[in-house]
Amino acid sequence: MKTITSFPRAIREIMTEWIPMSDGTQLAARIWLPVDAEIDPVPAVLEYLPYRRRDGTTYRDSITQPYLAGHGYAAVRVDIRGTGDSEGLMLDEYDLPEQRDGVEVIAWLARQNWCNGNVGMWGISWGGFNSLQVAALRPPALKAIMPMGFTHDRYNGDCHYMGGCMIEGNTSWGGTLFAGSSRPPDPAVVGERWRDMWLARLENATLPVEIWLRHQRRDDYWKPGSVCEDYARISAAVYAVSGWQDSYSRNVFPLIEHLRSPKKALIGPWAHGWPHMARPGPVIGFMQEALRWWDHWLKGIDTGIMDEPMLRLWMGEWVQPAKLVAHWPGRWVAETNWPAPGVPATTLMLNTEGLRELATPSRELTIRSPQTTGLRAGYQCSYGLGPDLSDDQRIDDAQSLCFDTLPLKHALELLGEAELELDLHCDQPQALLAARLCDVAPDGSSLRISYGLLNLSHRDSEEHPEPLVPGRNYRVTIKLCGMASAFPAGHRIRVALSTAYWPIAWPSPVAATVTLVTGTSVLRLPVRLPRPALDATLAPFGEPEGAVATALVETRPRATDRSQDRIEEHLGEGGTDLVRSRDRGAWRTTDTDVDYDATGELRFAIQSDDPRSAMQQMDLTTTMGREGWMVRTEVLTRITSTADAFVLHATLAAFEGETRVFDRTWDLQIPRDNV
Repeated sequence: MKTITSFPRAIREIMTEWIPMSDGTQLAARIWLPVDAEIDPVPAVLEYLPYRRRDGTTYRDSITQPYLAGHGYAAVRVDIRGTGDSEGLMLDEYDLPEQRDGVEVIAWLARQNWCNGNVGMWGISWGGFNSLQVAALRPPALKAIMPMGFTHDRYNGDCHYMGGCMIEGNTSWGGTLFAGSSRPPDPAVVGERWRDMWLARLENATLPVEIWLRHQRRDDYWKPGSVCEDYARISAAVYAVSGWQDSYSRNVFPLIEHLRSPKKALIGPWAHGWPHMARPGPVIGFMQEALRWWDHWLKGIDTGIMDEPMLRLWMGEWVQPAKLVAHWPGRWVAETNWPAPGVPATTLMLNTEGLRELATPSRELTIRSPQTTGLRAGYQCSYGLGPDLSDDQRIDDAQSLCFDTLPLKHALELLGEAELELDLHCDQPQALLAARLCDVAPDGSSLRISYGLLNLSHRDSEEHPEPLVPGRNYRVTIKLCGMASAFPAGHRIRVALSTAYWPIAWPSPVAATVTLVTGTSVLRLPVRLPRPALDATLAPFGEPEGAVATALVETRPRATDRSQDRIEEHLGEGGTDLVRSRDRGAWRTTDTDVDYDATGELRFAIQSDDPRSAMQQMDLTTTMGREGWMVRTEVLTRITSTADAFVLHATLAAFEGETRVFDRTWDLQIPRDNV
């Protein structure tokens, strides 16, 4: 990344600014803005997060926020109520109090004498979610947003459920959020009241996994934060950004299709990260692209950005399957609208011989996968910071029902969402199907391009699921995540179907056998026709740029590159554990003098023939502070299940120095609701 040390406008930083809410609560903000903004007011761009603006995101912010300010903006980072140094309590993610606070923050920003009255909002993940959610409330000053790695649908597009299946993020993200929300404010900011504020957070702590387990279907809990309930509520301009190795990329196509406000989209090769710092590469000059967007919508400067194609997408090419890919080969392609008029659906039949254009006589094929199928899937949400991508799929393929094309005579490009329509019956009232679309090379290596999940009880409705009638025939639809992939000549397209996808999907209560009818089941592929003239209109991105990064002093080396998987097989017991160790080392933030140390482990255990042996456990220990102030939190979340209920165990312990100041245990049983 090119480090920029001189900007068009000199900047100053306000480390802490208090923003009052209407109920008297004050939110803590960190602001970078031009030194002469009171004389020459500027637009404000808000990033609104629970990730601690003074120590949690300080490194990333130091690269991004001053760059924005130096080009004539007030870059604002606000701690959500009850997090970081902000007052109040956070009781859940993306709730209505958070959204309403966001509206008040935007109104406050627009009133400041250094602001010209125009506000934008951006952020990745949480900041992308609430950019859309706040935009749906239509604060008058909010003119444009730039959500990255976001969802439009909290139930089916986040890390909790997918196709009615409970997915791995319910535990991993639930444990991470549990740990993060238990940390105290900084006494250097809030003074001696820090301890009382911390104890209030601990005593009112909610267990995220419990909340999500109590809402296993698409009920009214999920709807207020899901902009897909009414896309028309959003009138601000939207630039949607994601990466193909980011699980949230599946939300871009439906959002862009249904929005009626001005819109653009960008999907690169990246995992869950900012496009100027993400992996796999290539990274881009994202800050320059963001400036073009903000200049157009917040300053009224014609940058030409809205004259360009609405979608810019990385068309990925074949790469050897691996958990860690530094650079994903491919090229940028363009689409003027979505759905694209030149993306016809190609239908292939699932025959006993494989995927073919014409149907052959029907036969019944059965599949009952080992519960360990899916161990090569990688992370449900990849961050690109370590070996967390999907690996060679051949072992999982061998445990699945596979349908292949013949070797392709010509290269083929797919762009969009593939869809399966399957005729089947099952011997149990509850079952799931995982569908993977793979690119199979001549040497047999299998690269996962996309996948989808379906809890068969949710075949007709996410809100009103119904168990299967064993033996009854059904026709079900599985929609796969969006993709852009070029299949070389000589490669084969594979569809792999399995009744397990561990640990991404929680298993069904009983091992089920699904019988598929061939000759009538179909795969629809979104084939992109070549459009070289349109693709050629795309100007190349500049090289990545950013401001000078805040120095982080490493005080203990990290033991792993964020996360390292290992598989432990217990041969005598027939069990397999997938263990993801987390040791991010220890460091000190030089601008706020905070020491930080985090270690933990995520463990997934299951026996190949027993879905009720499934266990997911996450424990995290975080130490933070400075001389004279040192705190530690220890959290653990564990989920197991019976045929009828989820069994949840969790603990939270907090220490000031070595003195235990808080301790709580949760032991709960939550009925399974068609999951």
